[in-house]
Amino acid sequence: VEQLAQQVVCFENGSYDEVSIQFVNTQQICDLHDEYFNDPTPTDCISFPMDQEIDEGDPYKVLGDVIVCPETAIKYAKSNDCDTYEELTLYVVHGLLHLLGYDDIEEQDIQKMRTAEERHMKNLKKLDLCLSS
Repeated sequence: VEQLAQQVVCFENGSYDEVSIQFVNTQQICDLHDEYFNDPTPTDCISFPMDQEIDEGDPYKVLGDVIVCPETAIKYAKSNDCDTYEELTLYVVHGLLHLLGYDDIEEQDIQKMRTAEERHMKNLKKLDLCLSS
């Protein structure tokens, strides 16, 4: 996970000292989704960027937090006949891209996010950095 995250941030020309990636169960992701977005339904991942501006002079830069639900990946993979670990890798990539400034609310932003996800997944597969059992 650490190498995957480092590669995604590097590939986006980012530079950070710390990012938190947590894996939680469905109830935990629902609780967080409800608390922070007023939506109690399950979701794949939630990202919490650091709110403070990063000053180039800061000695230590924290990107933020990514919370991922593997159970969501398992359900999606089973119902869509795809690889669970690849789906889980995509969730981590998606969350990191949010921390790096990508959004997926407006159609134009969604297209940018999907293009970036594809680019990163292709790169991670090439480097053999997708999550696996």
